[in-house]
Amino acid sequence: MSRRHLVVLSLALPLVLTGCSALGDESEEGLQVAAAFYPLQYAAQRVAGDLTEVDNLTLPGKEPHDLELTVSETALIVQADLVVYEDGFQPAVDDGIDQNAEGAVLDVTEAADLLPVEDGHEDESEEEHEGHDHGDHDPHFWQDPLRLAEVGDAIADELAEIDPDHADDFRANAADLRGDLEALDAEYADGLAGCERDTVVVSHDAFGYLAKYGLHLAPVAGLSPDAEPTPGDLADLQRLIDEEGVTTVFSERLGSPRFTRPLAEDLGLRTDVLDPLEGLTSEDDTSDYLSLMRDNLSALREANGCR
Repeated sequence: MSRRHLVVLSLALPLVLTGCSALGDESEEGLQVAAAFYPLQYAAQRVAGDLTEVDNLTLPGKEPHDLELTVSETALIVQADLVVYEDGFQPAVDDGIDQNAEGAVLDVTEAADLLPVEDGHEDESEEEHEGHDHGDHDPHFWQDPLRLAEVGDAIADELAEIDPDHADDFRANAADLRGDLEALDAEYADGLAGCERDTVVVSHDAFGYLAKYGLHLAPVAGLSPDAEPTPGDLADLQRLIDEEGVTTVFSERLGSPRFTRPLAEDLGLRTDVLDPLEGLTSEDDTSDYLSLMRDNLSALREANGCR
C-alpha cells in the first residue's frame, strides 16, 4: 500500500469514529475546491459560482501566517479537485500539499506577479522570519485588486481544465469578478488623489501594494505580524511621523495592537483599523473582500485628509 493511501486511511479512521463529516460525501456531485486563506477563497468562490463551495483552510478569526493544519483541513487537501494556495506564505499548507494533494494544485504567485520586498525589510533577522519565509517578494498581492483579478483568471483556467463542460461559466464568472475589481481599483485611484498627506503608518508590512495609489507605507513591524521593531526602527518612524504630519496609526482586525497602540499613545495620535484582508473575523462576519477594501479606502481618506 502506498504512503499516500496510508495517509488517507489514517485521516479517515478518527473522523469516521467521531462522526465528523470533514472528509465530505464521496457521492456528492460537483467539484471540491480548497483555498489556503480568505482572498483566495473569495476569488475561487466568485469564479466557481454555484457549481461548488470553496473550503477555506484558514478558519475565520485565525491568523493565516500561523496556520497549522488539523486532520480535517488536511483531509480537505486530500479530497480537493483543486487546491489554490500561495507558495511560501503558509509553510504548513505548502507541506500539506506536497504530502497529500491528490488533485490539481494552483500556486498563484505567478499570476499575481509578486513585487520585490522593499530594501528596508530585507535585513530582518532569521528569527523574525522563522515560519514566515516569504523569500524576496511581498506576498500580500491582494491589496492590489488588479492582481487579484489575474488570480481569478488563473483559477478559471484551472477549473475549466478540470470541468470542461462548465468552462464558459467559470470564465464568465471570472470576467464578472474582474469587472468588480477594476471598478474598485478606479475607486482607490480617484479616492486617494489630492490628499493632504501620503504617509500611512501601519502595523506590519502588509500594505505595500497600495503604493501604486501614491501612498508611502510606513510599517511598525516587518512582513510578519510578530516581527519585533528595533528601537532604531521606532525612532526613525517617530521622526517620519513628525515630518509628515501623520495623524493616525493603523492597527489590524486580526492582529495585536501591542506595537501600534503604545506608539500612538506616546505621540498623541489617533488609532484606526486597516484590514490586511488575510481573513474574516468570524463565521458570522458578513463582510467580503469588496466591502473590506472599501472600508480601508474610507479609513485612508480620513487619515490622509483626502478631498
